[in-house]
Amino acid sequence: MKRLTLALGLSTLMLAGHSHADEAPEVTVYKSPTCGCCTDWVRHLEDNGFEVKSIDSNAMNRIKANAGLTPALASCHTAFVDDYVIEGHVPASDIHRLLAQAPDARGLTVPGMPLGSPGMEVGQQRDAYQVLLFNDDGQSRVFASYP
Repeated sequence: MKRLTLALGLSTLMLAGHSHADEAPEVTVYKSPTCGCCTDWVRHLEDNGFEVKSIDSNAMNRIKANAGLTPALASCHTAFVDDYVIEGHVPASDIHRLLAQAPDARGLTVPGMPLGSPGMEVGQQRDAYQVLLFNDDGQSRVFASYP
């Protein structure tokens, strides 16, 4: 009986952990009220399994500064998921990878607004761009590249 109880207890723990893993990660996005590409990026996140809370703000520079973003790392919208900052048009797959790997970093950014990145689709036009992993002192390294 002890073996059955132990097995049932372990199964319950495994199921509880599994159901938590299935919850959609929640992302809070701060964006300008008039930015269409930000709205498209929010839709991209929702289409890729994220629960998104979108907040319109006219204080984006302050939000970026408080998030530790330098002008060189900045883009149009700033988001937060778990303990990470997500700046600009970062693909959802890279955010999922960030959360799975959980590196010691401040967050991810796609500086600027490259055509073809999520939310910046314009026909078949595509700019090459990189997703950068950055830390609290502003240092960054390439996390992903898109030709």
